[in-house]
Amino acid sequence: MACTCIAVTTVVLTPMLAFAADDAVAGQHAFATHCASCHGVTTGAKKMGPTLAGVFGGPSGGVPDFNYSPALKNAHLTWDSATLDKWLRNPPGLVHGTTMFASVPSSTDRQNLIAYLKTLSQGADASPASIK
Repeated sequence: MACTCIAVTTVVLTPMLAFAADDAVAGQHAFATHCASCHGVTTGAKKMGPTLAGVFGGPSGGVPDFNYSPALKNAHLTWDSATLDKWLRNPPGLVHGTTMFASVPSSTDRQNLIAYLKTLSQGADASPASIK
């Protein structure tokens, strides 16, 4: 009986652990779904939004040669985990007047995205294929 309970618990919990927060690989997939159409991940990537290479730990409005909204230029935020979570949940709620319109409603997706963004700030540019 004890072996059956352990086996059932393992089968039930294993898939849940695969989708735990702070998973950079899952964050890479969430990035592809929610962010990649507007943001690049390499220095100098030109898209509708600024590149996110090196964004974690940096200042809001900090990517050179990107035309930020006046609201974001003047927000003086630091992109840490707490601020990014608020931003990804509701960008205009954090910075009224921003041009960022997309949000990420899922808390797990936000935490995974933040874990992925951290990898983009740990040295050289990271392409989505480099996370394993």
